[in-house]
Amino acid sequence: MALDHETFEQLRDTVRRFVRERLMPAEDRVEAEDEVPPELIQEMRDLGLFGLSIPEEYGGLGLTVFEETEVIFEVTQAALAFRSVFGTNVGIGSQGIVIDGTAAQKRHYLPKLASGEMIASFALTEPEAGSDAASLKTVAVADGSDYVLNGTKRYITNAPRAGVFTVMARTDPASKGAGGISAFIVPASTPGLGLGKPDRKMGQRGTKTCDVIFQDARVPAEAIIGGIPGQGFKTAMKVLDRGRLHLAAMASGMAQRMLDLALAYALERRQFGQPIAEFQLIQGMLADSQAELYAARSMLRDAARRCDGGEAIAMEAACCKYFATEMAGRVADRAVQIHGGAGYMADYKIERFYRDVRLLRIYEGTSQIQQIVIARNMKRRFA
Repeated sequence: MALDHETFEQLRDTVRRFVRERLMPAEDRVEAEDEVPPELIQEMRDLGLFGLSIPEEYGGLGLTVFEETEVIFEVTQAALAFRSVFGTNVGIGSQGIVIDGTAAQKRHYLPKLASGEMIASFALTEPEAGSDAASLKTVAVADGSDYVLNGTKRYITNAPRAGVFTVMARTDPASKGAGGISAFIVPASTPGLGLGKPDRKMGQRGTKTCDVIFQDARVPAEAIIGGIPGQGFKTAMKVLDRGRLHLAAMASGMAQRMLDLALAYALERRQFGQPIAEFQLIQGMLADSQAELYAARSMLRDAARRCDGGEAIAMEAACCKYFATEMAGRVADRAVQIHGGAGYMADYKIERFYRDVRLLRIYEGTSQIQQIVIARNMKRRFA
């Protein structure tokens, strides 16, 4: 349910101040320590950021898709590591339960996810299954009233922090496609669930990813989301559209921050007796970045409103994720170029953000997967 205009603007203003007064000043500390400070995580809980998309009846804020993306745009003008702490709770870690979970699952998990008492993680990707998620090899074998899980998940965001995992596993070995996959809610304390060593990444220090390894991990049958085997892949697909809009908002927020840094530098840096912002080739890069950012935000707002209105937006959501993340990459490249030699130095944040945003075109559906989704929907609508 949408907040009234005044209440939402108060929320957005509060988040905006939090980002500028608390998160941005902590960016260097996060980069140096590869950790988000616990006190800032608690402040995120207090602001309700873990429950942005979770219904009010379960302790969340129950924001619409439009409202969620506007808040995420504000949050991600700070380093992306901050959003990663609560992002899974807002997205794929909770929405499968919201959409398809049983009443008991909702009552048990959603309040804990909304408050941030429990951090969620979504375990789909495997060493040999990424974009081709239907080919995953993690298996869940029925054993009495339980299932026994075996397999390895890779690059799992928030795994070291997680209190609970949504795990995609094959429950029907005879079905080689998506139909044999079920979604399990697995507490991190489950015997047989182990974590690999932390991943060393190109960017986004402070985010936490690692392998999640299941060795005869036993979970009850009622841990299947919705209680029905074989529906896991369908559940995952249902949350994709909102997730893709969330990611487009992330890309737009980071692009805004990088453009702000580039403009400030161009106004301050002087060459040939004047600020470099006076040179037309610099102005061209700034203008191109502003135009593309405006286009991405306009696309995102239109798609979010359509989604809130009940329209099917699979194509529009893929367009937003594709365009916005590619746009952020171009803005990052131009921002480094505007900074010149300083842009290549680790002392300047733009070098860091250049590395951070590279992942946006890869995770939760690569740009190439988005192109396929867009083209398929174009053909379907034409037919």
